[in-house]
Amino acid sequence: MIAEDLALLREGLVALLREHDFEVVAQVDDAPGMLRVIAGHKPDLAIVDVRLPPGYSDEGIRAALEARRRQPTLALLVLSQYVEPTYAGELIADGAGGIGYLLKERVGDVRAFLDAVKRVAEGGTALDRRW
Repeated sequence: MIAEDLALLREGLVALLREHDFEVVAQVDDAPGMLRVIAGHKPDLAIVDVRLPPGYSDEGIRAALEARRRQPTLALLVLSQYVEPTYAGELIADGAGGIGYLLKERVGDVRAFLDAVKRVAEGGTALDRRW
């Protein structure tokens, strides 16, 4: 599932993932919608923007952490425009796998992005090299 407020990026991610044989079960544009979808669909992986409506501060990362608390096997790949070590640190704090934190600009490198998605979905870690 994908939680991204920018429609163009969200639709692009959906198309890219489907083109490479990933099933995208849902897409949302805000944090409350993400939590509803995860509760209903129980996806294996959530790709989440750090900043989501309604406040555009840290709603995405907070929703991702809450989703992981509710569904501990949920893999999370968080996308951000900026390196925010605090957020990345919160993601990896529990020591569980299936965690990724990438800058949005990394999506442009399709091969590396897809590799990160696969790694995280399989329980590995994918951290942006700037982190």
